[in-house]
Amino acid sequence: MSDVAAVTQLVSKYNALRQEIKKVIVGQDEVVEQVLLAIFSGGHALLIGVPGLAKTLLVNTVAEALGLKFKRIQFTPDLMPSDILGSEILDQNREFKFIKGPIFANIILADEINRTPPKTQAALLEAMQERAVTVAGHHYKLDLPYFVLATQNPIEQEGTYPLPEAQLDRFMFAINLEYPSFSEEVEVVKQTTAGEIQRVNPLFTAQEIIDFQQLIRRIPVADNVVEYAVTLVGKTRPNSSAATETVKNYIDWGAGPRASQNLILAAKSHAALHGKFSPDIEDVQKAAIGILRHRLIKNYKAEGLSIEEIIKSLY
Repeated sequence: MSDVAAVTQLVSKYNALRQEIKKVIVGQDEVVEQVLLAIFSGGHALLIGVPGLAKTLLVNTVAEALGLKFKRIQFTPDLMPSDILGSEILDQNREFKFIKGPIFANIILADEINRTPPKTQAALLEAMQERAVTVAGHHYKLDLPYFVLATQNPIEQEGTYPLPEAQLDRFMFAINLEYPSFSEEVEVVKQTTAGEIQRVNPLFTAQEIIDFQQLIRRIPVADNVVEYAVTLVGKTRPNSSAATETVKNYIDWGAGPRASQNLILAAKSHAALHGKFSPDIEDVQKAAIGILRHRLIKNYKAEGLSIEEIIKSLY
């Protein structure tokens, strides 16, 4: 199949996928789009929102609709790396046998990732970056495609272990979930308190998703779009000559080169999923907030100024 025909097929399958997810998830269109952008770009996503906004349900529904193996890990302060990676046990023949942990799936929901100590958070790092884990000196490859979708509750700070910047940078998107509108909440209540359960049909296979990821990477990008993305990221660095007054005054640390790479990948995905054969500056801007939100560190003077406002001022 030619790449042009493959993009057309991707658009129709993406639209069907959105409809399938809507059977269960009411509203949250932008959140669903950003999760799917991360998946088709081959990246990981961090979902940030208060309890009860259907973060877990969203990830579960996306996994079902994509036809992928899904595992949920509830992070707690006493969770050990072996609890998620797996461990070796002695079998009846007195030989060591490796029992795989929940990290061996296609989509991992790392629930409340900031609830667990750094040692266990770090166990996810190798899996996220290398798509492989090392246990007792043995290297195990993970099944592709592989995504970590982690959730964080922004309210509670007591008894939490905030993710270090280096680990936050591994997430392609940071996605904020807001409360639903009145009409959406009415619809949620009607759906969830009735006896009927909506069934989600799997629309993809693992191989199809890998093929679409490779297709998206092959999409050509004009030099001016790449330069726009790199300039946009450069403006977030307070010591850069391109930095705006807002950034110099209110930002301590800007985004690194991984942000530029992710911006272009997400722009390619956004273009392909909407039937375009090459991304433009608008596609970069659509992805910018989700990709830069967790990579900028505000200083004490930025009280009352949101990170989203700062990012939008850079367009």
